Amino acid sequence: MSCCAPGADLCLDKAGTSNEEILLSSRTLRDGLRQTDLSVPDIHCGGCLQRIEAALSKLDGVTYARANLSARRVTIQWCGDTPPPLIPTLTAIGYQAHIRDVGADGKDPALSKLLLALAVAGFATSNIMLLSVANWSGTEAGTRDLFHWISAAIALPTLAYSGQVFFRSAWRSLRRGQTNMDVPISIGVLLAFSMSLWETIGHGPHAYFDASVSLLFFLLIGRTLDHVMRERARQAVNGLARLSARGALWQRPDGAQIYLPVDEIEPGMTILLAAGERVAVDCRVIGGHSELDYALVSGESAPQPAAEGMELQAGILNLTAPLTVVATAAAKNSFLAEMVRMMEAAEAGRSAYRRIADRAARLYAPVVHATALLTFVGWMVATGDAHRAITIAIAVLIITCPCALGLAVPMVHVVAARRLFDLGIMIKDGSALERLAGVDTVIFDKTGTLTTGRPLLTPSSDVDVNTLALAGTIAAHSRHPYSRALAALSVGGKPTRLDAVAEFPGAGLEALSSEGVLRLGRPDWAVAERPLDPAYRDANVLLSCNGSCIAAFRLEDSLRAGAHDAIAELKRSGLHVEILSGDSETRVGTIADRLGVTFAAAACPADKVVCITTEKAAGRKVLMVGDGLNDAPALMAADVSIAPGSAADVGRNAADFVFLRESLLAVPQALAIARDAARLVRQNFGLAIAYNVVAIPVAVLGHVTPLIAAVAMSLSSVIVVANALRLHGGSRISPPMATTIDRAAALNYGPVK
Repeated sequence: MSCCAPGADLCLDKAGTSNEEILLSSRTLRDGLRQTDLSVPDIHCGGCLQRIEAALSKLDGVTYARANLSARRVTIQWCGDTPPPLIPTLTAIGYQAHIRDVGADGKDPALSKLLLALAVAGFATSNIMLLSVANWSGTEAGTRDLFHWISAAIALPTLAYSGQVFFRSAWRSLRRGQTNMDVPISIGVLLAFSMSLWETIGHGPHAYFDASVSLLFFLLIGRTLDHVMRERARQAVNGLARLSARGALWQRPDGAQIYLPVDEIEPGMTILLAAGERVAVDCRVIGGHSELDYALVSGESAPQPAAEGMELQAGILNLTAPLTVVATAAAKNSFLAEMVRMMEAAEAGRSAYRRIADRAARLYAPVVHATALLTFVGWMVATGDAHRAITIAIAVLIITCPCALGLAVPMVHVVAARRLFDLGIMIKDGSALERLAGVDTVIFDKTGTLTTGRPLLTPSSDVDVNTLALAGTIAAHSRHPYSRALAALSVGGKPTRLDAVAEFPGAGLEALSSEGVLRLGRPDWAVAERPLDPAYRDANVLLSCNGSCIAAFRLEDSLRAGAHDAIAELKRSGLHVEILSGDSETRVGTIADRLGVTFAAAACPADKVVCITTEKAAGRKVLMVGDGLNDAPALMAADVSIAPGSAADVGRNAADFVFLRESLLAVPQALAIARDAARLVRQNFGLAIAYNVVAIPVAVLGHVTPLIAAVAMSLSSVIVVANALRLHGGSRISPPMATTIDRAAALNYGPVK
């Protein structure tokens, strides 16, 4: 008996999915046949599969229905302009269904909790401070006691909710026999509240609820900002899901075609790859001729021909014609999966970097605890008054509470992030500012980073307006990058009527006109059997008529705006600059010569990681500037990384900084701000230390009440914040923080020129 009885409760389609949504989520297969994938979470057994497939197969227009138990998914193929009632049919037999979306992103529950804790602490701080101001102004004893009780009523739930962020961290640390910055914060807050509550019960004149709650509020600001920056830095691997193909069209042995999710493609399956689609898994071409875009995989800027027998990697873009391929690896063993593993390894290595404040906590927290304990013991021995000894010890804890130290880094980072934003530079990880300030080596990718990634006609291509218009008219019939570049320039000139245009993948375009057969494409193909004029051998594209060349076009990738000035600024500051690219040696060498830097060409993603690892092993601090999928592991492996806003999603997610404007001057500008921020962070730590050197002896000697201690602690925080606001970032880069040495002989990862 099936586990899904006919009398089961019906699950209504609460999402209200419309026919338009079904159409948008469906994929066209052939001859009007469409495929829709639905998620059915209520599938539990083989009986469920039979009921679902039987019900859907009875619908008009449905030619194929197959349910998957493990994936809890149903695949339906149907014909017609209007989708069959798929979801209502499943609802009628007791199964809730919805359109399958594999790319949905979840919310960050930790950030939501931090924001709520911050909001509660802010609300409580403002209200308790109002009551405290009234008490400071002088009130009757009865009114003072009432305000103290109201403050206690506000502070208690605030500490219970907002204080969990610090209390749980402190407790975990203490359970392991260790200490961290949250331990003195928690002890100070709880003791201040307990002492205040004791004073309130005993009708005492002083209570320090404002000190305990305001301390939480200030520190939650820094903790929330830190969490946001860290989480943004962890999204690099998830970006691959948005970049890679969701699936592919599988051609079964019987000739039927089914669109499969990428994780269900197995080696040996025959895949039909249409023009404009990305390769879903590593495969081998068994039919067809086309051209491929390797830019995101290897950095190669020029399209490459594809023919039978060629091995393709996942992520490559098919440009001009359909291909038939056979899968050679499952998705988990594909090139993209390897990229994920490399990025995770690099990210794990980067997580070992310790923040300055974290390192300071190792020494700071034990010193604070020991000082407060010795103060309590000393006053007990001297006076025997436990109340006085506890009050002074609490004042020591509050006045030395690491609020200024906790804000020293986050506040500078907030101001620096604002300065960077004004320059069109986004920062994703606060610790990246610290790492950027110490770099002595800058490595650039070429395609899409130093260059725009868009071919442009060179000045040496001396072609008249009419000929250029003719070439552009022909080129408009192709999606090839060279064709797009020529088509964009075909403005003006004498219009030419073309009777027919055909594209030959890997060769070019052929058109018929009143003058004869026109060809636009690869030089050796355009002139047919005639020998190629030596003057045209360095041309990328030829235009011929009846086999005779009538125009030669030289296209090359143009430098990004500000590239010359940015490289010159970096070199002038003493940094070593080089290019590391997967493009050919000729193309990389041309760019390197124009910029006056060393280079390494034909480097695969693993080679780039090896290069950066070699540099780091030699004690150098590496900044990687790149944009493509092939750069993502290198961006993660470097000490710090920057990507342009035009980069692939995965490149932007892997980078610590993203500059949104076209100019490459963003790199030296970010470096200048980072070094200015590092200077201010050191000053803030100096101010915090100086404050404690003065304040601790005064508090230990009993000259400070917990209330005065809270005010002094707040003033120290204000001073730190005011100092952070001085950050501006110079127009030029200050001298590097580490000495740059000549190391051309130390690199063994590829040909360096």
